[in-house]
Amino acid sequence: MNWTCIAVTGQPAIMELTLRGLFTPLITPFTASGDVAADALEALAHTVLDAGAAGLVALGTTAEASTLTAAERRAVLDTCARVARARGVPLIAGAGSNDTAGSAAALRGLAEWPEIAAALVIVPYYTRPSEDGVVAHFTRLADESPVPLIVYNIPYRTSRILSGQTLLRLAAVPGIAGMKHAPGGIDAGTLTLMTSVPDRFAILGGDDAFVSPLLALGAAGGILACSHVRTADFAALIGAWHSGDVTRARALTRTVIPLAQALMAEPNPAVIKGVLHAQGVIPSPAVRLPLLPAGRARVDAALALAAG
Repeated sequence: MNWTCIAVTGQPAIMELTLRGLFTPLITPFTASGDVAADALEALAHTVLDAGAAGLVALGTTAEASTLTAAERRAVLDTCARVARARGVPLIAGAGSNDTAGSAAALRGLAEWPEIAAALVIVPYYTRPSEDGVVAHFTRLADESPVPLIVYNIPYRTSRILSGQTLLRLAAVPGIAGMKHAPGGIDAGTLTLMTSVPDRFAILGGDDAFVSPLLALGAAGGILACSHVRTADFAALIGAWHSGDVTRARALTRTVIPLAQALMAEPNPAVIKGVLHAQGVIPSPAVRLPLLPAGRARVDAALALAAG
């Protein structure tokens, strides 16, 4: 799906956004001393793009964005923007919280990076607003944002389950280009959404283990944390469903589901970082508290699947 950005509140249009294919939500690599390893992040971004990712996501949940300082978040955006500019790919940036005014301010700040094509904004968590409140929240943000929004619907993190009809109301809001949909399965709301969503609106799978059935229902692609590992297989899975090659899609599904389950066996991104460190891709497996590094057995199990 193509989305042509329109100037909002005096901001210039940034770029034409294509929300189709695989988007890798990048981890934030840390050095052994705990600093952001910007060189490793830049190399990793190029690696996943070389392997078939269509675009990058910075400062998502997988990036441990909530544990980064403001200066570190800027460094991550600077690094990812440099790669996106060099490669000519869309960069999606995570922004926003359960505070509407604070989220609007964060979105306005993204205008500093013209390479950012869209913002990934989570459904308000913890405060658990009504479904009308969720729609009002995103309507306000879409009106004030310099870039199109992608709603991040992940009820097991937000404790706010949205009905299929509310998901469709969000899809109808001008300025919202798509949704990272991660309800934990193929539920009734998903079926309502996928059978009635407007053509202009892109559904991107966010549950790695459930992305194949969502693609079979017509999803445009996925924002898949597990695509740090065997990126080409995740990209090929999306391509197979899009091309109608069901035999290949099913075969790839049998490969990526066990891998996704292994990589998510501990809180994300602990196992992913353990695997990437063991492969020599990042300088340490470190995560920041309250997360803990993955256990050796979990990393070894995922490594075995990653090796095929």
